[in-house]
Amino acid sequence: MTLNPIDLAIIAGYLILTLGLGFWVSRLSSGSLSNYFLAGNKLPWYVLGLSNASGMFDVGGTMWMVGLLVVYGLKSVFIPWLWPVFNQIFLMVFLAVWLRRSGKLTGAEWMTFRFGDGPGARASHLINVIFALIMVVGMLAYGFLGIGKLVAEFSPWRLAADPEINDKLYGLIVVALTTLYSVKGGMYSVVMTEVLQFFIKLIVCVAIAWIA
Repeated sequence: MTLNPIDLAIIAGYLILTLGLGFWVSRLSSGSLSNYFLAGNKLPWYVLGLSNASGMFDVGGTMWMVGLLVVYGLKSVFIPWLWPVFNQIFLMVFLAVWLRRSGKLTGAEWMTFRFGDGPGARASHLINVIFALIMVVGMLAYGFLGIGKLVAEFSPWRLAADPEINDKLYGLIVVALTTLYSVKGGMYSVVMTEVLQFFIKLIVCVAIAWIA
């Protein structure tokens, strides 16, 4: 695929803006662990909602949905209800209140707060940590492969002769840039960047619908 100079300028501008935003809000994340991990509990609900909505735009998820449609047909539209209803909404209504009142920052602190520090609680904590590590590694690999294939499809440059290596190199670049602004700015950086992404994606969706 051939990209025009205006396309490359938009992509470069977005990357610069994203990294700049991450470094700019990093000062807000300094000072305490609460500021870094939870943005000091100062972010409004609608900002967090837009951030979560932005995360629902997922090229890997889109590819997965198309795969489900091929395998299951139109009834596959009911499958995504398994996680919004029983994960996001249910946890928001019930678990979020408990977590906020506990004053804990991490899942490990919550486990100790809820179950104490006995052998059973430590075993439960260990299982929770192992499960979290497996999920994080799995989701990173999932996103890494999906975004690598997408970027390689649109990029005018080939970084390697082998298509699979080329995809993985692009995935590595995108993950590295994401890691940079996420680690630097903490929760503030992640949320503000996703809000920016939401409005960009909204504009693109409207433009594509208009063209279609």
